[in-house]
Amino acid sequence: MAEMFNPKIVIAQLNIPTGAIVADFGCGSGYFTLELAQAVGSKGKVFAIDVVPEQLESVRSLAQMRGLNEIIETRWANLEKTSTLDKESCDWVIAANLFFQIPKDLKDKVVKEAFNILKKGGKMAIIDWKKDSIIGPPKEERIDKEEIIQLAAKENFKLFKEINISDTHWCVVLIK
Repeated sequence: MAEMFNPKIVIAQLNIPTGAIVADFGCGSGYFTLELAQAVGSKGKVFAIDVVPEQLESVRSLAQMRGLNEIIETRWANLEKTSTLDKESCDWVIAANLFFQIPKDLKDKVVKEAFNILKKGGKMAIIDWKKDSIIGPPKEERIDKEEIIQLAAKENFKLFKEINISDTHWCVVLIK
């Protein structure tokens, strides 16, 4: 069985500090959101952003149950158009298992939106499926990490580091 990644361990590897303001792009049911909220603590903020209202409802319920609803704010948004966040308002953007779902011609729009909402020196962590992973979405839907690094460079991001997180996923950290 291929090894999946643990968001708590990945967040520790990213060194997201207490008090950080983080946007979780395509948060889904909160796989990263809840761990991010723990990491940033009561002085931080996590914006859980998704286009599926039911996912956001799930995140709200889990945040309430875990006493994290002061830290987590859900936002409905189509990230190919807007995140609904203010320009230069975030320290971090996390996009886990998101880019394989975005049409090829719109991936740059999501990267550009991340760049817009990040403060100078802000970072974006992109985690997605390795092309050669035996599990995951259809291989033709996956994006290679080199492709995302090139795409991000066009939007003025610089590669900060790569993290080896699992057999199934790659992770790159980009800096504004």
